[in-house]
Amino acid sequence: MSVIGSLVGLVAVLTWRVREGRTAVSIKKIVIPPLGMATGFSMFIVPAFRIPCAWGAIAFLIGAIGLAYPLLRTSRLVRQGDTVMMQRSSAFFTVILVLAAIRILARGYFDTLLSVQQTAALFFVLAFGMILRWRSSMFFEYRRLTCGYAPKIRQPDRP
Repeated sequence: MSVIGSLVGLVAVLTWRVREGRTAVSIKKIVIPPLGMATGFSMFIVPAFRIPCAWGAIAFLIGAIGLAYPLLRTSRLVRQGDTVMMQRSSAFFTVILVLAAIRILARGYFDTLLSVQQTAALFFVLAFGMILRWRSSMFFEYRRLTCGYAPKIRQPDRP
């Protein structure tokens, strides 16, 4: 059942990424996903979801260092006139599919060692590390592209 849920999530992410790529990027669009995802840490209030801090730190680092790297390499922000757009390489969706496959396979393995709740918590922390690094990089790239940039404002003709 969790594989079906993962596949449905994958389709949703791919659909969202295609739609997101057609619109201009803004600070709000960069910052809100990690902030919204951070609310998921409330799961740790429930004892069944708790994992050792070392496991959480390792999962976060694997996500931030190992799994975010392909996303960073296959996407970048570019200025198009007065807007900033996301530009993905042709390998971006392949990377998303490979990351999903890794997640499904690893989750199947960890489900045999840990409770379902602990596995979910571990993969949440891993995903959070990945998205936080990717979005942080996007934020600084956006600031670099827009810092000191003032859009051209058409001045009214004077008589």
